[in-house]
Amino acid sequence: MTEKIIQQNILTRLKSSYINYSMSVIVSRALPDVRDGLKPVHRRVLFAMEKLGCTNTAKYKKSARVVGDVIGKYHPHGDTAAYDTLVRMAQPFSLNAVVIDGQGNFGSIDGDSCAAMRYTECRMSKIGDGCFDDINKDTVDFEDNYDGTEKMPSVLPVRFPQLLVNGSQGIAVGMAANIPSHNPIEALDCISYLLNCELNNETANLEQLMSIMPGPDMATGGIVHGLEDMRDVWMHGRGSFRVMSKWHQEVTDSGKEQIVVTEIPYVIKCMVRPVIATTILVITELVCANVFGVEIRHINVLAPR
Repeated sequence: MTEKIIQQNILTRLKSSYINYSMSVIVSRALPDVRDGLKPVHRRVLFAMEKLGCTNTAKYKKSARVVGDVIGKYHPHGDTAAYDTLVRMAQPFSLNAVVIDGQGNFGSIDGDSCAAMRYTECRMSKIGDGCFDDINKDTVDFEDNYDGTEKMPSVLPVRFPQLLVNGSQGIAVGMAANIPSHNPIEALDCISYLLNCELNNETANLEQLMSIMPGPDMATGGIVHGLEDMRDVWMHGRGSFRVMSKWHQEVTDSGKEQIVVTEIPYVIKCMVRPVIATTILVITELVCANVFGVEIRHINVLAPR
């Protein structure tokens, strides 16, 4: 066999290879498609469930069975990545509109991990079923899988604004997405308003859109602050906001007062102990200031292990 050496400029080669890598990360892994609001792995998990017949009216099927089809046919990566994706799509504290109906231990808002895939079972929710309406009527394009032995959809024909309703986070090469979730009814009302404007040849009014959907609505609830920046979000797609826990004070049967937290900020689940420690710190500072007239500047609170 004759050895062939190709002479190339190293800068040209590095540039070409890096562009190919970055496009692969952007298109095929890290960022969602605005048309269906799904990343490739989410789409492949749902499509594998559709092919297995895991509809909302079917019996639950072992999660390990689904994960096996996902990584064997459509997503040539680790089983942990596929299962973590499946689990998150079944958690009502992670998504406003869950697309998978899980049976078994799928984790908790307190940060408890899910059970192994051999124990849990799953099927699609009604919303998940709706992601495949009319898919056999030439509504979307199909493409080859990684080895050319299977066909899979390049996008799902979803009927509601999933990207806005469930949000998405992802870091690619040179770009990233961090889209918060929104109220499903408000998002659909915005679409209805835009469609009416299109049909009547009218220009959509930003103030009207902001009155319909004033801001994000996280899956775990909470009170959103910083809505004054929402105009920049609507105009430029960039902005920030803050979410505060929702709580109230009540008196117990024994006559003691207690603070009850009913809603917490999004993705606080793994920080329960630090939140408790911070709450103790704040209450101690308030009591010392209001009752004893003493200002506490430095307090170290040791959270229980």
